[in-house]
Amino acid sequence: MPDPYLSPFAWRYGSEAMRAIWSEVNTRRLYRRIWVALARVQSRYGLVTPEQVADLEAHADEVDLEASLREEQTLRHDLMAEVRVYAAQCPQGGGIIHLGATSMDVKDNASALQTLEALTLLLQRVDELLLAFVAAIETYADLPCLGYTHLQPAEPTTLGYRLAAYAQDLWEDRQALRQLQAHWRGKGFKGAVGTSASYALLLAGRTDPVTFEAEVLAELGLTAWPIANQTYPRRQDWALLTALAGLGLTLYRFAFDLRLLQNPALGEWAEPFGAQQVGSSAMPFKRNPIAAEKLDSLARYLARLPDVAWDNAAHSLLERTLDDSANRRIILPEGFLAAEEIVLTALRLVRGLRVQPLAIARNLERYGVFSALEPLLMRLVQAGADRQAMHEILRELALQAWAAMEAGEANPLPTLVTEDPRLQRWLSATELREALTIANYLGDAPQRARALAQRLRTELASS
Repeated sequence: MPDPYLSPFAWRYGSEAMRAIWSEVNTRRLYRRIWVALARVQSRYGLVTPEQVADLEAHADEVDLEASLREEQTLRHDLMAEVRVYAAQCPQGGGIIHLGATSMDVKDNASALQTLEALTLLLQRVDELLLAFVAAIETYADLPCLGYTHLQPAEPTTLGYRLAAYAQDLWEDRQALRQLQAHWRGKGFKGAVGTSASYALLLAGRTDPVTFEAEVLAELGLTAWPIANQTYPRRQDWALLTALAGLGLTLYRFAFDLRLLQNPALGEWAEPFGAQQVGSSAMPFKRNPIAAEKLDSLARYLARLPDVAWDNAAHSLLERTLDDSANRRIILPEGFLAAEEIVLTALRLVRGLRVQPLAIARNLERYGVFSALEPLLMRLVQAGADRQAMHEILRELALQAWAAMEAGEANPLPTLVTEDPRLQRWLSATELREALTIANYLGDAPQRARALAQRLRTELASS
């Protein structure tokens, strides 16, 4: 028998727990849970018997995927295939399964329940990652390192402050996902075009469709949109995938920065590398940042999924079209599996981040003195010098130093500055040298980094 194609999300990316949520067996189990909830409430109004409900409950977990798929080959309708298999298992209750409902009353509510499960699992992963960032921020809050703007040496910062920027964005991603989770809604039970006509007919003289819907939703622990057509509003999927893509964006940037800083020319960071790990099939010396590259690769894919969801929402013509159905089987589970793999990979990277203090110090020593020219300029002006004149002198000296370094010489800027008579008119050589101590030019970066770490730790502990 030929080896079938398996999506990498079926075995390589994401966890077994996340795959279980989106599995076909779990999907059908949720269908059955919804049919049981419908029957329970219908029994309260005398539409079905308690014995029929008990029969459905007794067989709710007996999902037979193979039998359902065989039925689908004939029926060309996945939900009705499951109805038939379930009904055949229930001699008393089989005849009342799906009474009054349309397919999307079941499928959209099942999808909503799956999404809530998946959000709960993903948010647990995000919280773990935030705590890992908090620990790293606290460890490196005071470690000076060179900042880079335009990929060029800039003023110094601290490693903890740099990590705090990623953590701050990740916290915003978490808040967006939690807000979605708190307001996530199913379709409810409104029938073929959302008017509840089938339920109104079924419930005539017993209760109204709004009350009935609320009781079934309470059985499921779900809330619903007050207005829905055949499906729940598809813009909800777009909002979800946009939030997942935002999570990917934050961690893409972290991984991209790691890849850049792992380059030996900078050499300040490196991702963990196993003792038996192979970096290249051709070059035995290679230590490639493959985990960070994988993260960025998956994040690029995740970033495209909101476009598909946007089309589904915008093209949901009139009361609905079915051209969203096939891709929703892909974009929702794979969106979560990609996001989870991104978070799990980032967790391994943060926990195992290899910080290279010697390389950080080397880069700071080589280039940091250029950053000291700004505080030196302010010191000169405070001493009475003309700001514009001093700026021109310092620019001239900096260009001389860059030219010397490009010729392979050591950075001569400290000597050029401390021996320049135009500057010594305002500050002594000792004062000029002290002003070039760039490690003192960190502002309040350490304090801000620690404050963010403490706030995140407190918030996570209380939520």
